[in-house]
Amino acid sequence: MTDADSPAEEEIELEETSEEEVEIELTIEEKYALLEEKLEKVEAEVGYRDAEIINVRKKMSAEKSSLIRYSGYNLSKRILRVLGDVDRALEMMDSENETPEAEGLRLIRTKLWQELTQDGVSHIDALNSNFDPNLHEAITTVPPSEEFPSGKIVEVLEEGYMYKDRLLKASKVVVSS
Repeated sequence: MTDADSPAEEEIELEETSEEEVEIELTIEEKYALLEEKLEKVEAEVGYRDAEIINVRKKMSAEKSSLIRYSGYNLSKRILRVLGDVDRALEMMDSENETPEAEGLRLIRTKLWQELTQDGVSHIDALNSNFDPNLHEAITTVPPSEEFPSGKIVEVLEEGYMYKDRLLKASKVVVSS
């Protein structure tokens, strides 16, 4: 038997090999644990990104829906200005002299108002209602009376309008206070 083949040396070599294998196994286990941890972080990050994408899509869908719903808002506002001009022109005309021009203006005004109401424009009923700063603009105030207690609208100076559920133009009013 040679010294290289002695049982004591084999045990030492086996022990060294076993210790190296254990170190390698621990290193592999540690690497596996690190990779598992990284995988969990990446999966969580992907989940956050997916949720963010879903939220952005919902927001864009809501904005698109709102744009479609209120697409006629600006046009309605401009047409209301024209209607105001037509109303002022009709007021200036002599009501006793029914001219073809006055009749034509009334027909145009009626048709424009019909088109606006079909698109979702409506009057704000302000007279005798409670003052609401979201819908009314107080131009002046008067002392309260039995007929008009404090906070009631006494007179409407200019009509107000809504476009669906949005304020298009505030009513200009006189309020008792």
